[in-house]
Amino acid sequence: MCANWMHLEKDLKILAEEEIDYIHYDIMDGFFAPDYCLGTSIINVIRNNTGILPEYHLMVEEPSRILGNFEAEEGAILSIHYEACRNLHRDLMSIKHKGFRAGIILNPATPLNAIEYVIDEVDVVSVMTVNPGYKGQKLVPQTLKKVEILDQWRKKDKLDLEICVDGNVNRENIPRMVAAGCDVLVGGSSGLFISGQGLRQSIKNMREYIQEGLDLKKK
Repeated sequence: MCANWMHLEKDLKILAEEEIDYIHYDIMDGFFAPDYCLGTSIINVIRNNTGILPEYHLMVEEPSRILGNFEAEEGAILSIHYEACRNLHRDLMSIKHKGFRAGIILNPATPLNAIEYVIDEVDVVSVMTVNPGYKGQKLVPQTLKKVEILDQWRKKDKLDLEICVDGNVNRENIPRMVAAGCDVLVGGSSGLFISGQGLRQSIKNMREYIQEGLDLKKK
């Protein structure tokens, strides 16, 4: 949702050349999040023009209604919100059965213990550091502590999962996010698709900020 849609084809080529791991697709139904974004017809056009793996972020009430709209490929991630599911375990099993890596997303106010009894079934836990729905929001600072606790939990219980951070991923916050323990950063309007700055430069900068975070983590 943060990409420059007037230059999307060119930017997809740059993202591929820079070996970006995933394209993060924001899917919103206007109910769970107060906006609409990215139907599967648009997504499939993009998928047919890039080899970058998809990571689907479903900001959708009862996502089980639309899981059949997404085509799995090896390594692709499909993530759903804890807050949007009546039967989270069943939905995660459906995602895995379809062939996706399964992800859970937590809003800023949702505690980690909400997913304690399904975390063994999860490949990725995404911590929202802003409330879902709009780009350009400021970071909710308490969420970085959630990342840190999740990383400690992962190490203690030897959990095989990645920690993703989504929201206000920028110069100020990236080093702290990485130092707290996140593995995957979702680049948006404040860190990757920055108005007036070339995409290659943004990627170069983000990698420098990531290294700062890794250095902080060693201390």
